[in-house]
Parts: sequence; C-alpha cells; structure tokens
Amino acid sequence: MDKFNKLPKSKARKRVEPNGPSVDYQAKLAEHGLTRAQVIATERKLAKFANTMDSLVRVPFTKQGMGADAALSTIPLAGDLAGLALTSYAFILGRQLGVPAHKMTPAVRLALIDMVVGIVPGIGTLLDIFIRPSRKTLGIVHEHLHDEYGITETMHMDRPFLHQSLEDKQQQSRFWRNPIVAWVYLHIPDIIGLIVIAMIAWGLWALMSWLVEVFGKTTGFG
Repeated sequence: MDKFNKLPKSKARKRVEPNGPSVDYQAKLAEHGLTRAQVIATERKLAKFANTMDSLVRVPFTKQGMGADAALSTIPLAGDLAGLALTSYAFILGRQLGVPAHKMTPAVRLALIDMVVGIVPGIGTLLDIFIRPSRKTLGIVHEHLHDEYGITETMHMDRPFLHQSLEDKQQQSRFWRNPIVAWVYLHIPDIIGLIVIAMIAWGLWALMSWLVEVFGKTTGFG
C-alpha cells in the first residue's frame, strides 16, 4: 500500500475507546488469519464485483447507475435467477472477510426482493437501478471491517478498477503519488461523463434552436 491509500500504522493498529481499553486491530486480524493488505485486496475485489453488477455505468460523481444485474433482468426469470446466483459471490467474499452470517441478512433479503421484482417486465428492470444487493453487501462488509479491523479508507471501494491501476503506478513513480494527480486519475470516468452530458445538452439545444428556426421560417412566426 502506498501513502496515498494507507493510514499511519499507529491508527491502523490500535484505536483508543473513550471509556475503555485500546483495540488491537492487528491481533483481531491475526485471529482470522488475515493481514490488512489481504483485507483491503479482498474488499476491493468485492467492490469490483459490486460495481460490475450494480453501477458499471453511473451518473458522474455519484454511485447511482446501472450494471449487469439490470441487464440480466431484461431476460424473464432466467436472467433474474442468474443475477441472484451471481450476487451470492458477494456474500461469499463477505464471509471470507469474517463478516457474520446474521449481518449479511439484509443484503440476502434485498437480493431475493430484487429477484422477485425483476420478474415484472419493464418495471423490474427500472427498479433494479435502485435495488442493489451487491452494493448493499459491500456497505455491510465495509462497516464490519471498520468496526473490527479499523479500516476506514474508501478509495479502493469507490473506484476499485482504477484504484488498483493507480496503486501499481504509484509503486513505480512518485508522480502518481501526488494527491491532485491521483484524484484526477480516479475520477476520469466522472470527468468524461460530465463532458458527454455537456455535449448531449449542447446538441439538444442546437437541435431545438434549429427546429424553432425552421418552424419560424415555414410558418412565418419567426
């Protein structure tokens, strides 16, 4: 882990509770046979899966979007069953990180609701944009990792594919460790998305202006 993504070791190892003893996160990790790097790598793998399933194409600078789950829901029943089967992978990754089964219940319930709702043609696909069991699982897992292991950073969750690429670049060059450069790199999809939206808006405005002009010339109301 590079300094852009990693907390100081003192913060990563222990937290002093206001009314109790300090929490030794390294010991908790050792109890589960895990290291901090392994936990972050596995959570990033979960984030990649969640993004692919629920927000592969998203609104710039938000986590709202559509993914493979919504696409699968366009296939009646079979697609919804496939989506449920794929979502179970997120549960498996969560369990690998030591998340208790009872904490995963809300995400499992949401996945079942997603499957049932997805059967309804059209409406099911639309609602899939807002019913996102894989991202729900990611949120539950991250809360558990925060409480149990003291992992607070979220960069590896928000843009997991770009984060891993950035991490590799940072190991090779100090240039990529610059916070501004790193931020811009991680938000390339958002920046491109805003440019595309601006171009679409300009195109619609130009089209409407042309139509108004043609209408005016044709009818004499111009």
